[in-house]
Amino acid sequence: MGEVFAGRYELVDPIGRGGVGAVWRAWDHRRRRYVAAKVLQQSDAHTLLRFVREQALRIEHPHVLAPASWAADDDKVLFTMDLVSGGSLAHVIGDYGPLPPRFVCTLLDQLLSGLSTVHAEGVVHRDIKPANILMEATGTGRPHLRVSDFGISMRKGEPRLTETNYVVGTLGYFAPEQMMGAEPDFPADLFAVGLVALYLLQGKKPDSQALIEHFASHGTPSAPDGVPEPLWQVIAGLLQPDPQDRFRTATGARKALTAAVEMLPEPSPHEEPVEVFDQIGPLPEGFGPDGPLPPGGTAAQQTAGHPTTGGQTAYRPAPDPQPSGRQPSQQTPVHPAPVHPASGPQPVVPQQPYPSAPASMSETGSFHLPPPEFAAPAPQAPHLNAQAAPYPYAAAPDPAPAPAAPGPHDQAYTRPYTAPQPGAAAQQPLGSTPAPHTRPGPSPKVAVPVLLVALICFAVGIWALTQA
Repeated sequence: MGEVFAGRYELVDPIGRGGVGAVWRAWDHRRRRYVAAKVLQQSDAHTLLRFVREQALRIEHPHVLAPASWAADDDKVLFTMDLVSGGSLAHVIGDYGPLPPRFVCTLLDQLLSGLSTVHAEGVVHRDIKPANILMEATGTGRPHLRVSDFGISMRKGEPRLTETNYVVGTLGYFAPEQMMGAEPDFPADLFAVGLVALYLLQGKKPDSQALIEHFASHGTPSAPDGVPEPLWQVIAGLLQPDPQDRFRTATGARKALTAAVEMLPEPSPHEEPVEVFDQIGPLPEGFGPDGPLPPGGTAAQQTAGHPTTGGQTAYRPAPDPQPSGRQPSQQTPVHPAPVHPASGPQPVVPQQPYPSAPASMSETGSFHLPPPEFAAPAPQAPHLNAQAAPYPYAAAPDPAPAPAAPGPHDQAYTRPYTAPQPGAAAQQPLGSTPAPHTRPGPSPKVAVPVLLVALICFAVGIWALTQA
């Protein structure tokens, strides 16, 4: 059994590592599914602030992998996100080398779709690179990528967490204006997208400095080998050194890409399909598709209860707006836990505190975690005779009890809200003494002095008349 973090997340095995922490496969005991948990390794104030900033990001899009929840336990903090098992673009290039142009166009369309939503939230990613673009394990089906690692992202106008002359990001994917100390802006992300496109088409990291110098000295170069001219025109628009000459928005670049795809030649029937493999591997001993195994239990027993899914626990997030060209079968991405063999001995994966960094992991190693969200105030008890407003997530109210016989106190509460009925005799409360009947008028203490004054005035009037 793994370490249980904050009473909810059970760390299963490490699957990656960044500069300031490790990424674990974890079992969420509350939601009953596997997630990826990013655990902060260092606890200095600067790292915690980045952790807070990243966790504060809440973007829902099928091609964005943003934090979903967070937790703290003593001196450690973590946040979780969907478990994506297909590795990164670096894994795909490692398996196949240069990719077919139409396959690259599909990936670029999804990448620009996710970035358009990120930019619409006013967020600049600042670290677009192959290692931060993760892939779902879709096999030979339509690929599905997700933009991840918002550790050094920032909203436009937010204060920087670094010194003015200090550049944050990954060497080789900086836009020229970033090297000049300009404020982070959306075109800088698009420049990195152009470099990622060349990386996918050529199978190796492009020389960004040589490209910048060539663009500045000789203008737009001709299309490199293996890059179709219509697609190169779009990539060249992303790689312009001057941000004013570059695509200004991800949406604009995506429209140009859609037009370029229509001019690409049809793929060869002998072209090898690209398969995105599961890069995480099987679950360690003691865990099955439905979470930790009971003492003496086996993964085969869990699998037997799920004949339709083969024992996998499939997580389907809420549907989001789909980018153009997506197949209906891919509208709702499925993030299954890695397939655990139903029979045969399971390899025991030793649980190391922090694994060695894979080649495709982020070189920036940045993190973020937001402050805990303010809890909604507890609903107060409704006032008497007041109908409480319905709360959408409140439990259904209990059935109203049968009305009881009125008591002596009932009319006291309802009398101010009940108009007297004409012609109806007033009802006395049960068990009370009838009030004495009194005539309307002023009290004797007021009426007697008034009468005396009136008599004196009358007498004076008579005397005045007799003297006339």
